[in-house]
Amino acid sequence: MKPAAQKILLILCCLGLVAGTCALLAGSMAHRRLLTCNGLKVEYADAHRFVNEDDIKAWLEKEYGSYIGQRLDSVGLDRIEQILDDQSAILKSEAYTTEDGLLNIRISQRVPVLRFQKGKTGFYVDDRGYLFPLQERDTVQVPVVEGAIPVNFTPGYKGKAQTAQEQDWIRDMMDMMDWIRKSRIWKEAFVQVSVVENGDLVLKPREGGERFIFGPPGEVAVKFDRIGRYYEYILPAKGAGYYKTVNVKFDRQIICRQH
Repeated sequence: MKPAAQKILLILCCLGLVAGTCALLAGSMAHRRLLTCNGLKVEYADAHRFVNEDDIKAWLEKEYGSYIGQRLDSVGLDRIEQILDDQSAILKSEAYTTEDGLLNIRISQRVPVLRFQKGKTGFYVDDRGYLFPLQERDTVQVPVVEGAIPVNFTPGYKGKAQTAQEQDWIRDMMDMMDWIRKSRIWKEAFVQVSVVENGDLVLKPREGGERFIFGPPGEVAVKFDRIGRYYEYILPAKGAGYYKTVNVKFDRQIICRQH
C-alpha cells in the first residue's frame, strides 16, 4: 500500500474512533438525563460525629428543598456544598451524584484544638483560629481554658475572633497549650488553666495546692523555667503547702506568697 493511502486510512480510523467515542458519550449523557436521585449517602473524612445524616437531611430540606426525584444532572451540587459549608462544625463538604441514583456527601469536620469556657458559654477553636460552638452530638477531649476569656463571643457565634487583639490572644493561647502538650515534663502537670479579671493566666497543678500566676500567654518557655526553679529549689526548702501563690510573670523573678 502506498504511503499516501496508508495516511488516508489512518486518518479515517482516527475519525471513526473519535465518532465512536462521541456517540458513547452522547449515549451516556442521554442515559444520565433519565436518572433521578433516590437517596443520600454520607461519608466522613475523620472520626468525629459532630453532624450526622439526619442533620444533613434537615439542612438540605430547609435551605435547598427536595432533591429526591430530581434529575441527577440538575442537582445543584455547588449550592448543596455552600449550605453545608455554612454549618459551624463542617470544614469542607464535597457533593456528587452517582449512577445508582445517590447524592453522595463527603464531610470534613473542624478539628478542635482548644476549648474556651466563659461562664455558661463554651466554644471550640480549631487550628486555624476559627471559633465554633460546642456540639451536642460529640465531645472532644481537648485542653480547657476557663474564666474571664478576653474574647467577645456570643452563644452560637462562629468564625474568627472579631478584633486583631482577640485573634492574637487566641493564637498565643494555642501556642502555649501546644508547647505544654509537647513538653515531656509539663504536659500532665496541670489540671486547670484559668483567666482572671486582670487578664492573668492562673495554672493549678495536679499535685500540690499552689496557684501559679503566669501572666499573659507569652514567653512560655521562660516562665516554665521559673516554675521549674520553684520546684527544684524553693519547694524543697520550704515544704509542701507553705506557699499558696507563685508568681512567675515578671522577668527574672519568682514571687511566692503564703496567701
